Amino acid sequence: MASAAPKKSLIGRMFARKSIAQVQQESASSELKRTLGKWNLLLLGVGCIIGAGIFVRTGSAAALHAGPAVLLSFVVAGIVCAFAGLCYAELSSTLPVSGSAYTYGYTTLGEFVAWIMGALLLLEYGLAASVVAVGWGGYVVSLLADFGLVIPPQFTGPAGYTLMKEGVPVLVNGAQITTLFNLPAFLICLALSVLLVVGVSESAKVNNAIVAIKVSVLVAFIVVGGLIVLSNFGELVAKNWTPFIPENTGPGQFGVDGIMRAASIVFFAYIGFEAVSTAGQEAKDPKRDMPFGIIGSLIVCTVIYMLVAAIMTLLVPYASLNVPDPVAVVVDNFGPTWSWLAKIIKVGAIIGLTSVVLVLMYAQTRIFYTMARDGLLPKVFATVHPRFKTPYINTILVGIITAVAAGFFDINVLGDMTSVGTLAAFAIVCLSVIYLRRSAPELPRGFKVPLYPVLPVLGILSCLYLITTVPWNVLMFFVWYMLGMTALYFVYGMHNSELGKGHAVTADGEMPYFPEDNPDGGTVTRD
Repeated sequence: MASAAPKKSLIGRMFARKSIAQVQQESASSELKRTLGKWNLLLLGVGCIIGAGIFVRTGSAAALHAGPAVLLSFVVAGIVCAFAGLCYAELSSTLPVSGSAYTYGYTTLGEFVAWIMGALLLLEYGLAASVVAVGWGGYVVSLLADFGLVIPPQFTGPAGYTLMKEGVPVLVNGAQITTLFNLPAFLICLALSVLLVVGVSESAKVNNAIVAIKVSVLVAFIVVGGLIVLSNFGELVAKNWTPFIPENTGPGQFGVDGIMRAASIVFFAYIGFEAVSTAGQEAKDPKRDMPFGIIGSLIVCTVIYMLVAAIMTLLVPYASLNVPDPVAVVVDNFGPTWSWLAKIIKVGAIIGLTSVVLVLMYAQTRIFYTMARDGLLPKVFATVHPRFKTPYINTILVGIITAVAAGFFDINVLGDMTSVGTLAAFAIVCLSVIYLRRSAPELPRGFKVPLYPVLPVLGILSCLYLITTVPWNVLMFFVWYMLGMTALYFVYGMHNSELGKGHAVTADGEMPYFPEDNPDGGTVTRD
């Protein structure tokens, strides 16, 4: 009979850590097939990054906060992401296991920090899926309108908001339209959760194909839009880029302050390299390939973001881009000659955004699954359906959360909530690198952050600074949310933790990222 775990003080329990050896043993003992090479990981990151940032959030960042200078916001966000990305690369090459930042926190800073990371990841993955779903709905509404099919406008936006077009309220019979519910965004979340329950998730080949579609669509947008821009460059600069940095009109509204505020908006789109770190147990050579996938996808997507943002703000007045489908607004301005291309781009955007919502929802179920295995969430979150071999209760809950958020909340509010959660999680990851360097300097590392400790410290400070740029009401929501999650840890998590009971948690029951990694379906178990 196993002996009882020795009693620990409250502080000792809160900061109990999984041993590094245990986490590495989880990776070594897992039977997930290592099928993902460095280019698969890069495409996985690009596949998740390209979506919300380009197709959805760029427009509101330009329209409400930075104007044409949103290009500089991408530079700022890219630099901050580089700090966090390098820290992720070091941790992922040292602890190449499923669970991502949650596992990193559990190993370096302790159980309470791991719980906080799990709460932050609900904002980072779950609400990010809602943001992208709202964008998906915008493109569907625009594409259907091209074919004469019109969804009642009251059912295309968040509850209680005035319907806007090109920066002005839409009038019907002289009256403004108030939206009630975003039906398309709600339905896509529910539909994808059903697919995830029955086991229809993307394969690596399908993911690569969808990434190719999204990149091809954006290349077409850049090429055609670039040709139009070059043929009228002087006129467009004078019309839409003068001034390049609009004069400040209030806190976070244009000027330098607005550029920083916009950086916090577009920042959350870079969660793609976080998704790469969740696939650690399926990488062929994690120490070499994961840093390549993380940093490579970050560089590729930052360059694409800046090119697309430049064309968008040159071709249309930035004030008209505060919509969930800014790329659709721009391609509709290419002119009738390019109407066929506009439809193709919208279809490509819809396919791409569907992929992103699916990946983010699936990633969220993985985090819940790992936390349930560790005892911090009820075991029902790790319960596998007897027929479909998927964590169905977990997936249904994720589907409901993302659907309700997408259906009733404004995309800018959802995006800000996601940004705060993502920035806080990234700051903890940077802190984890510093702690692990001090507590375990002898640990083999396939990749080390250069200029240590300067870059991790800059990562922490820059993330905390961008958090301060979001609206006060979002910060208050974040504070109350974290207080509630902290209370839940003391009520449930601390008392049910497997680590607190003295039980070693192995890699039994890991969920593979792609179905071909476990052709029998369901979880991975061993004798």
